[in-house]
Amino acid sequence: MDFLNVLWSIWGFFVGISVGLVVGYFLFIYSKPSDVKEPEIKPLTEPDSETIQRMLPEMPLWVKNPDYDRMDWLNTFIDYLWPYLDKAIVKTVRAVVKPIIAEEIPKYKIKSVEFQELTLGSLSPTLQGMKVYEMHEKELILEPAIKWAGNPNIMAAVTAFGLKATVQLVDLQVFAVPRIVLKPLVPSFPCFANISVSLMEKPHVDFGLKFMGIDLMSIPGLYTFVQERIKDQIASMYLWPKTLKIQIMDSAKAFKKPVGILHVKVVRAMNLRKKDLLGASDPYLKLKLTDDKLPSKKTSVKHNNLNPEWNEEFKLVVKDPESQALELHVYDWEQVGKHDKMGINVIPLKDLPPDEVKVLTLDLRKKVDSGGTDNEKDRGQLVVELKYKPLKEEEMSRGFDEMHEVPKAPEGTPAGGGLLVVIVHEAEDVEGKHHTNPFVRIYFRGDKRKTKRVKKNRDPRWEEEFPFPLDEPPTNDKVHIEVVSTSSKIGLLHPKVKKHYQAENQTINLLGC
Repeated sequence: MDFLNVLWSIWGFFVGISVGLVVGYFLFIYSKPSDVKEPEIKPLTEPDSETIQRMLPEMPLWVKNPDYDRMDWLNTFIDYLWPYLDKAIVKTVRAVVKPIIAEEIPKYKIKSVEFQELTLGSLSPTLQGMKVYEMHEKELILEPAIKWAGNPNIMAAVTAFGLKATVQLVDLQVFAVPRIVLKPLVPSFPCFANISVSLMEKPHVDFGLKFMGIDLMSIPGLYTFVQERIKDQIASMYLWPKTLKIQIMDSAKAFKKPVGILHVKVVRAMNLRKKDLLGASDPYLKLKLTDDKLPSKKTSVKHNNLNPEWNEEFKLVVKDPESQALELHVYDWEQVGKHDKMGINVIPLKDLPPDEVKVLTLDLRKKVDSGGTDNEKDRGQLVVELKYKPLKEEEMSRGFDEMHEVPKAPEGTPAGGGLLVVIVHEAEDVEGKHHTNPFVRIYFRGDKRKTKRVKKNRDPRWEEEFPFPLDEPPTNDKVHIEVVSTSSKIGLLHPKVKKHYQAENQTINLLGC
């Protein structure tokens, strides 16, 4: 009997459950509540004030402020490069923060602070917008709105009062609007010499702080105190007009400003090799500084001489004595054809002590950057006298534009005009395709002048003077100069060959009359 009661109870339980599920399903599907109101639909163009206030904090600045530009493309770029930027930023932060920490920790009786872990995590910051200021000076001002909810791992070991403790920063959230000034803009990559960063308002900072594994931010009252203290500390150091300045390059090197003058005296050469079949060689010397676009300086030619003495002096403008070097090339002059190389040597300027005369006897080599048997051959020696004279601070303090400005006319020059005098001295290493009989043509304001023709000469010298009377100052005019070679014979086999050069104000002598 007990067994039948158990079976009956089990059967009743399953039947009741099945009937209840079926009845409940039909009631849920076919019954409708009477207290449900239809939703009120409003157009999106007419939101109420409360909805706008809830939406605005989540909107990027380029939506709320039309003077901020949208930066979605840059956010994608940063996100893709973030693993590499992380390493580069961490390296820079270590270099920048280390001296700041060393300066600040004595105020709090802390002996040392050392980073044990410093990574920015896998989540990149987001630019909510960017404002760019148009400046007339040589600078660029950017104001990006940065929001970063990252997962960095920053762990530092703090030593104070003989005790050492570990502090870990996690779950960092930052919202800041820094002002980034790139100044001065320079003609060398990355096109700016310094970065100055300042904050236009106190940043919003939220983070978790663990001290020896304990979450300090969970302590009542400590979270607000620490957060406000950090905001005030950051604001005291970087809130505008205070700035953090990072030097990218030396502005003097970036502008390629002259920093010194190299005085070179070419004394003599000894035991040069004979290059000509008949007679000895006809040596001369070319000298220039590396990384300098100016043409080479050149000594006179000493005909039929293997031990020439020049005693000629030159001055070269030095822009970077740490990297530049003086190149000395000895050639054998040829009246027709290419001049033969007799030897070369290079003197690094960093080896020259400032304001000290140094006499060097140099062995001529075939090549500077190679060893081997070619450089072991005796090619003669060259004696030079060198003196590097650095410029004074007041001489280097002039700006880039001031250094390159056109000199003013001498006193007494009439305001309404004057006399423009063009003096043609010489040319170097000119060579035509079929012939080399050079002369110079000068064009100015429709007036044409030309020098005499020098036959079969690659280094012609004219020393001719051409005056151009002026009714008004030539402030916006240019002088066009052509070096032209013409054949001394008549016929189609000897066409004209031209080489063009453009000369502007720096080659013009303006004389009052």
